[in-house]
This record gives sequence, C-alpha cells and structure tokens, in this order.
Amino acid sequence: MIPTSLIEAYDRDGAVVVRGVFSDWVETIAAGIHRNMDTPGEYASENAVAEGEGRFFDDYCNWRRIPELESVIRMSPAAELAATVMQSPIAQFFHDHVLVKESGTPKATPWHQDAPYYFVDGRQTVSIWIPVDPVREASLRLVAGSHRWDRLVNPVRWADDSDFYGTDGPDWIPVPDPDTEPDDLRLLEWTLEPGDAVLFHFRSLHGARGNPGGSRRRVLSLRWLGADARYVTRPGRTSPPFPGHEMIDGQRLREDWFPVIWRKPADP
Repeated sequence: MIPTSLIEAYDRDGAVVVRGVFSDWVETIAAGIHRNMDTPGEYASENAVAEGEGRFFDDYCNWRRIPELESVIRMSPAAELAATVMQSPIAQFFHDHVLVKESGTPKATPWHQDAPYYFVDGRQTVSIWIPVDPVREASLRLVAGSHRWDRLVNPVRWADDSDFYGTDGPDWIPVPDPDTEPDDLRLLEWTLEPGDAVLFHFRSLHGARGNPGGSRRRVLSLRWLGADARYVTRPGRTSPPFPGHEMIDGQRLREDWFPVIWRKPADP
C-alpha cells in the first residue's frame, strides 16, 4: 500500500505523510464530523478559547454511534495502512478523534505525546490524521525521532496547560519547546490537501499551529494498535477513560471493545 521507503521513514522519524489515500472518503468523513459536531459526545470539549477568538472543538470515542465514522474505520484503507506502517500482522482499532479549528482561532494545540494520556503502549502504534479541508496555517507539527525517547513527556490539559494527572509522574520529562530548541530537535510539518494523511506514533511529540486567518480545519484522527500493544496503568484517569474495562497490565486490549479490523492473510 505504501513504499518501503515510507515504512522505513516511519520507523526512523515516527511520522510520515501519505498523499491522497483517503480522497474517496473525504465526503464521508466530513459528514461524520458534521454529525459529531451537531450531536457531541460525553467527552466533547471546546478547549477554552477566548471570546471572539474562534472555536477549537474536539471529541472522541463516537464511532459506534456515527455511521459515517464506522464506515471509514471498517471499509476505508485505514486499517491496512495502519498495519503496514506499524509492520504488524493486525490492526486493532483504539479510538476516533475529531478536531476542528474554525477560522479565526489563534489557539495552538500544545506540544504533547499521545501515549501518556492512554492506558496502552507499544512499539506498534499509529494515529492517522486525515484533514477534509486544505491545511495551510493550522498545520500539524512533529518532532522527528521523539517516539524513540527513553522517557515520556509530562501530559498537560489542552485548555490551560496544567498537569493532566495533577502530579508529576516519576518517569515524565518536562514538555520541550521545539521553537526555542531548534538545534536539538528536527521538526516535521506539511501542507495538506483533503484526503492526505499524516501517520504518527503515539509517542511522537506533536502539536498544531493556531488558525488565526485561514479556512476552517476539520480533521478525523484514527488511532490504531499493532500486535505488541499492551495495557499499562497510568497515574490517574486516562483520556479516553473507557470506564469499567477490567483490563490489567500486560494484557492486549479486549477485542469486544477494541476490534481487530484487519489481519494479514494467511499464507496459502
């Protein structure tokens, strides 16, 4: 599905761009985002933008109630693409995440890694970040190679940059500022067309620019796990929390909640 060079780049840098892979799914994704914004879920957030400074909406874990999102997850190239870039024999679905920055929204998405917010970790993970609008100003930014750092970055709340778990974890490192450390960190950033996708590891440090004057920026991000991903305990309630899951450290995530969408075909 993608060339070996991109798989190698993902392994090395923790992030790659794939052009046009979801071009046939843009209308479906846009319809799903519209439905999600019309009927937000229990985890929807407006991310505390100041009055008169646009809107930054995000919501997650809605795919079972929004048919357009379920269709993308089950029927689009996403699952096979995820398995290919993770170099995994399976692609297990973790969760969906809708992110919308309306025009006139200067608020940036803070630098963070996804892994510290989650109760799952592993070498084989990937987020597929799919815009349905051209991305110029409100672009995704990633630090190449940060998925290989020995320690995780302290997670923060997007609304106010406070500690997510309310206390520094023993293994966290402070959130780096790539804009003030240009000699130490290599940044990846792309302009995108609808249907392009950025693929990045759960441990890749990333953020996104604000959208002060551009067109609206609607994105669907699909989070995937490979065969080596396992449940891990965090210092508090994770995001997403998935209450009542009853999993313990070292387990693969339960497939009745987190379905395996793609499996490598058996050899004939």
